[in-house]
Amino acid sequence: MDIQTQRQGAITVIRPQGPLLGTDAEQVKTALINASGASLGRVVLDMEAVAFVDSRGLEVLVEVTEEMSEGGQALKLCAANKTVREVLELTELAGLFEHFEDVGSAARSFL
Repeated sequence: MDIQTQRQGAITVIRPQGPLLGTDAEQVKTALINASGASLGRVVLDMEAVAFVDSRGLEVLVEVTEEMSEGGQALKLCAANKTVREVLELTELAGLFEHFEDVGSAARSFL
């Protein structure tokens, strides 16, 4: 899986390319944890190029969210497609995340 990391001021945007599953999910977890430490928890996960998420991908999102919340931080998701949003809703995990339509609106939410 290709994972792009981009800084937008004090915010780090993580952009995984491909489905979030299995060992690829672990790579995303590592990128998110590293980014949260480097940007004081100002992290946006841009899910535009994530077609779907399996159970391990969901576990990783929950684990990262819980770890960040212990430090008073929050993982913000943006641009998730309909399938990913439905999976989050069906598993009753949607409420754990702030979701935005695009990176810009997610980044502005930190202000």
